[in-house]
Amino acid sequence: MSAITRLIRRFIPAFALLLCMATVATAFETRARSAFVVDLATGTVLLAKNADTPLPPASMSKLMTLFVAFEALRDGRLSLDEKLPVSQSAMDYGGSTMFLDTTDRVTVEDLLRGIIVLSGNDACVVIAEALSPDGTEAGFARFMTQRAQTLGMTNSTFINSNGWPAAGHRMSMRDLALLARRIITDFPQFYPLFSETEFEFDGRAPQNVNNRNPLLTLGIGADGLKTGHTAEAGYGLVGSAKQGDRRVIFVISGLDSVRARAEEAEAIVNWAFRQFAERKVVTANNVIAQADVFMGETAQVGMTAAQDKSTLVPIAAGAQITAEVVYNGPVQAPISKGQALGELIFTFDGLPQVRIPLVADRDIARAGFLGRIKTVSGILLKRLNDGPATSDATPGAAEG
Repeated sequence: MSAITRLIRRFIPAFALLLCMATVATAFETRARSAFVVDLATGTVLLAKNADTPLPPASMSKLMTLFVAFEALRDGRLSLDEKLPVSQSAMDYGGSTMFLDTTDRVTVEDLLRGIIVLSGNDACVVIAEALSPDGTEAGFARFMTQRAQTLGMTNSTFINSNGWPAAGHRMSMRDLALLARRIITDFPQFYPLFSETEFEFDGRAPQNVNNRNPLLTLGIGADGLKTGHTAEAGYGLVGSAKQGDRRVIFVISGLDSVRARAEEAEAIVNWAFRQFAERKVVTANNVIAQADVFMGETAQVGMTAAQDKSTLVPIAAGAQITAEVVYNGPVQAPISKGQALGELIFTFDGLPQVRIPLVADRDIARAGFLGRIKTVSGILLKRLNDGPATSDATPGAAEG
């Protein structure tokens, strides 16, 4: 007997309290031309606006240079106290700099702080030339593009190390958020650098000592990562904030002023933490629903989640959330405990669906000879009673 696609759509009593509490949150209408907001632990995307469009990232792309430098430190190809030379190419950069010159030899640690806190274009080039396969900034940019692809950053192309305006230098907001997540999770030993509010390098540039991240001193849990601005890109920020056990990463770009960037970033952080809460929706090994079994010793098998599952739920007043179990059934025996059977799907207005794999809670052996005869006889009897199958549906039409 071929499997029949079967959908069980119902309000599952085990989630009644959760679903009554968790209702529609007001969507955030951002002034940014592009934005992406994600909850780190659950991976829930809270906001996506032009999130996959490759755009000029300005200095936010310095995060990729930092990521490659962190990898080199981890692998022993660089050390924090190693001193690197400054080339004429590095010295020639304008914009935000550490005011390095060719007589300097600067420690990697100072260069990292110079990039993170001071947004030093020159510091990026010093790092780039030290790690480049061919010793040039252009070679380093090509390497970053290749490395970004392996990280899943499919909408990122680098022409230089620091985000200086250049044709083809592009990143998407989703890629920047992915990069921020990797920095936070892969390099916890270096991430505290992003929360430093000032760095006085050698006292030579008193006008450029402060971190441009507007959220660091507001007491809302913000602790990184990087601002950016060019005339083409507008004002942007890759940011992260942690409150309690939750961490949110956000990216905004295309704001028209420093003030607008600061206001929008703070509003997004407050919205993400106040309008959503993390809730445990499934406990491992609890039977959620029963799947029908074909040719088995028992007529049904329990479906459970193999692991506990938490997700974000909106907390404002509004419409009820739906939950459904989906599986192909009846399931052919024999069935092994832990065998994949279907999914539990939560649907929240304004948020992506949460899909939780469901597995068999026990072994179900194939029925004996008499049991199989009984099953087949039941099917034949039902077909005789039902008569010939008829349908008035238009061929090829989709069911609503």
